[in-house]
Amino acid sequence: MSIDYQRRNLKEKWALSLALKPQHISKWVVLSVAGILVSAGFGWHIWTQKVALSNPYRYAFPRPTRGSVTLALGREIAFYQTRLQSDPDSGLNRSLLAGTYLRMARATGDTSWYLLAERTAQESLAKLPFHNDGAIIVLARVATAKHDFAEALRLTQKVANHQDALPTIVTANLATGKLDAASQAATALVKRSPALNTLTLQALVQVAQGQDQAAIDSFRQAIAEEEPEETGSSVWARTLLGRLYFKRGQLDPARQLYQSALNVIPDYPPALLNLAELEVRMGNYRQAERNYSRFFITSQRSPAVYDHVVMRGMARVRELQGDAAGASQWREQAKARLRDDLATFGHRRELVRLLLERGTAEDLKEALSLMQTEVQVRRDAETLDTLAAVLSRLGRWQEARQMMQEALRSGIRDPALFDRASTIEQRLGNQAEARRFSQLVQNTDPTFDAGARRALGLGVGLLGLN
Repeated sequence: MSIDYQRRNLKEKWALSLALKPQHISKWVVLSVAGILVSAGFGWHIWTQKVALSNPYRYAFPRPTRGSVTLALGREIAFYQTRLQSDPDSGLNRSLLAGTYLRMARATGDTSWYLLAERTAQESLAKLPFHNDGAIIVLARVATAKHDFAEALRLTQKVANHQDALPTIVTANLATGKLDAASQAATALVKRSPALNTLTLQALVQVAQGQDQAAIDSFRQAIAEEEPEETGSSVWARTLLGRLYFKRGQLDPARQLYQSALNVIPDYPPALLNLAELEVRMGNYRQAERNYSRFFITSQRSPAVYDHVVMRGMARVRELQGDAAGASQWREQAKARLRDDLATFGHRRELVRLLLERGTAEDLKEALSLMQTEVQVRRDAETLDTLAAVLSRLGRWQEARQMMQEALRSGIRDPALFDRASTIEQRLGNQAEARRFSQLVQNTDPTFDAGARRALGLGVGLLGLN
């Protein structure tokens, strides 16, 4: 029995305990997410740092106290568990509990909460098989987190008229490369409610379509519409906009937006990881390592969806500092974590990126097999680009070219994709096309250079599905 399995089993027993009291859950939640919400040393620097942001991106509400979000969710979990003590057959209470588990998963990144949400939603449907849209929506969102996008879309068809199903429809269609369907769902969302979450999803679709200015406008409008109870969504939107600026070589606005998110929620994983990626690009390896180190306790205590990103980032930083042995050690840890979660969370693409870094014949063979499976379930531009990278390493340039053509068909503007396309065309002898793609790299990000290449793959993508 693996250590991670034992941890999940223990956590499940704890969470389903009928004797749990609110004060107990509060203490446990603090310990469980200590690596994210109570970091030693480094966290307070960003917490107190003052950043001069333009007014559209400044958070206008009081910042939550450290750990308040998870503590509130812990109390909510305890509340529904208490209700289940007096009514053990309630499908509705189980559905509400599953939804709270899911919110805890998103707040902490802890994979065990996703599995608890899934099991509790399934139990809810067993108790209440009809008119139980909430449980179905939870299962669809967990399926998205597990990269099972076909299952997510299948489930949303059962509740297609429910507004809460639309975000999953947007995300799943983005991941599978069905941008028209994603755009329709996003437009319907914004039409019903032009709010922070809906406008952010619309911006993500626009980014995938290469509509940069429209996306920036949507992000700005989203932030302008934020409410004080939407803290998580507020930092999400700022991080995504920062990532878009980063992809365009506008590193100062990107840094400001990441730090703005961290000023609201210290140690917010996507913002912190993307800030570390930015430091790698700028050659600030020690600062990048300090950012990654803030996840060390979390990675040791309980598996989280961002663990492999942290470990791979540490490997890259150690390698760039000349520590080959340290880099190899971190890379092997990342592989072990990804392999452990492969069947459950489907991190095939992320494992392939690690295999490409070593690139032995055996690694490339496994990478190709994994990506051939991956493109059957996830077919966005980033996935197709990863398959093109594998094919390129195998010398199968024509097939790599076909993958890149499909990846770029949506109109997405990504300098890394243009850079790979240029290399492929050059190897095929298509010099004019190679020059055209090189020009697109410069048009998209005039600062794209060796430093940008060193940082490739280290951040949390715009979809946040890594």
